[in-house]
Amino acid sequence: MRILHVLDHSIPLHSGYTFRTRSILQQQRALGWETHHITSPKQGDAPDGQELVDGLRFHRTAPAQGPLARMPVLNQLAVIDRLAARLLQVAQEVRPDILHAHSPALNAVAALRVGRKLGIPVVYEIRAFWEDAAVDHGTSKEWGVRYRLTRALETWALKRVDAATTICEGLRAEIVGRGIPARKVEVIPNAVDIADFSVDGVRDTALARQLGLEGKTVLGFIGSFYAYEGLNVLLDALPAMRAQRPDIRVLLVGGGPQDAALRRQAEALGVADAVVFTGRVPHSEVQRYYDLVDVLCYPRLKMRLTDLVTPLKPLEAMAQGRLLAASDVGGHRELIEDGRTGVLFAAGDAAALARKVLALLDAPASWPQLRAQGRRFVEEQRSWAASVSRYRKVYGGLVPTLERP
Repeated sequence: MRILHVLDHSIPLHSGYTFRTRSILQQQRALGWETHHITSPKQGDAPDGQELVDGLRFHRTAPAQGPLARMPVLNQLAVIDRLAARLLQVAQEVRPDILHAHSPALNAVAALRVGRKLGIPVVYEIRAFWEDAAVDHGTSKEWGVRYRLTRALETWALKRVDAATTICEGLRAEIVGRGIPARKVEVIPNAVDIADFSVDGVRDTALARQLGLEGKTVLGFIGSFYAYEGLNVLLDALPAMRAQRPDIRVLLVGGGPQDAALRRQAEALGVADAVVFTGRVPHSEVQRYYDLVDVLCYPRLKMRLTDLVTPLKPLEAMAQGRLLAASDVGGHRELIEDGRTGVLFAAGDAAALARKVLALLDAPASWPQLRAQGRRFVEEQRSWAASVSRYRKVYGGLVPTLERP
């Protein structure tokens, strides 16, 4: 089986998108499949048009140029044109059995052009609806012109590809609701590499002392500070929690669009001395910060994006046997069973967050079981080996055999 993956961007850039891609490619190769990879003009070009990263060779695409590339909205057509031309070159070279396009729809449209020209089936993998993410990032208005155009293009592509995959049941239900046959859509859930995580992490006392967290109860978030993450709700809950447990501190590791607003909020609430902002830290150092945290908090706000999409961070927490508290948005409910693998609280409700976290901290006898059940859930249902094996059904329905003669 030879698969040519069509990607928006890839490693060495760091994001949930690139890490999922790397895991998929590595596991597909472990299954004995031959994978090839091309990135869109958004990634940028490379010397000789190729780049080797972590043992994976990526074909790069030069950025789109010309008048069309400089026009709002229409510049996306230039991206499709440039990607399709480069993809045709690569496909003619590697002769894949499958073209596997990943979000956004621009990649699917380019793959459809090439697939129809060369007679290669196309799989489209939706990781999120980008029109919804754009609303949160402030680059689009819900149900505005750009939103509707992006949504229409997504649906157009879904109706024409040979098979579709997505990362969770929430997105699958949305896809089917657009008139796509359920038999055409398979869930390939987000997962983690169990070997990358251990449950025996030890707090780095020197780092704890440096951050002023020695002897403190630490609530933590490690990731990007987007508005939909709801970190403002965590800060709103902090005064009530500290009224009962003055030793509580909040550790925020990362950065993003909400960084300055969160710092101002901490000052306004009078809790700036109890909130530690580390800024972004090197990927190789992240584990040291995880090991400082007593309870990881994921207070995502309720909206289409968070109800439909499952995040990766709670899986990483469970893989480490961590305690976690999360809002009850749809994406979290697919991953976390309240009282069994973590605790859930009403989204957007600071008082509910405070009650649930305080109750969890007051019940240490429940911690070993919560930790063990979270780890077991990941081992049994959300390992990359289990997740990627589902592609066998998708690909097998499009080619006569999974093995080349």
